[in-house]
Amino acid sequence: MISVVIADDQTMVRQSFRAVLDAQPDIRVVGEAAEGNTAVALCTELGPDVVLMDVRMPELDGLEATRRIVAGRPEVRVLILTTFDIDEYVFGGLRAGASGFLLKDSPLDDLVTAVRVVSAGNALFAPTITRRLIGEFTRTHASAHTGRALVTELTARETEVLRLIARGLSNAEIAEALVIAEQTAKSHVSRVFAKLGVRDRAQAVMVAYEAGLVVPGSTP
Repeated sequence: MISVVIADDQTMVRQSFRAVLDAQPDIRVVGEAAEGNTAVALCTELGPDVVLMDVRMPELDGLEATRRIVAGRPEVRVLILTTFDIDEYVFGGLRAGASGFLLKDSPLDDLVTAVRVVSAGNALFAPTITRRLIGEFTRTHASAHTGRALVTELTARETEVLRLIARGLSNAEIAEALVIAEQTAKSHVSRVFAKLGVRDRAQAVMVAYEAGLVVPGSTP
């Protein structure tokens, strides 16, 4: 069962998301927060699998709440809820430790899928507009020197695996692309994470963009 905390200052949004998620056989909403401090407290107490985090909230905004949650409960996956008028927060969300992003006007079916994706430890770069935003803001703000320094520790095979991770491929898809066993692909991914000092695919993607292994806006 995937446990979820919903953090949004709009009551109707929280109620709508809760109704959809609680209707799923494998998802249960365990708490709601109308502002960032409450979200942090709930996550500290409950340790949910996933947090749906709005960016604009009173008292403590979603980005700072995300930083605090990830720092105290690194196993918690944060899914940032964003809208077109706050696109600039996408990069900040990644830096804060978010595992994915979802546009608030996305179909509710996408919300359910997003929760399942990030709870499984994968980064969420859907819908397509969100992937483009991540690429653009990484291109604009990233530290290329840091990224290049990190990837020098990787072997040629691990570097290729990182490129494929950044393009959104799963372990099975990486295995198919490289013509190797899925377990071998999984081992490569684990070694990449360890060498880069990242906890998940979202952070690995950041390093790949910073190092120039993936060009923003390129076709996956």
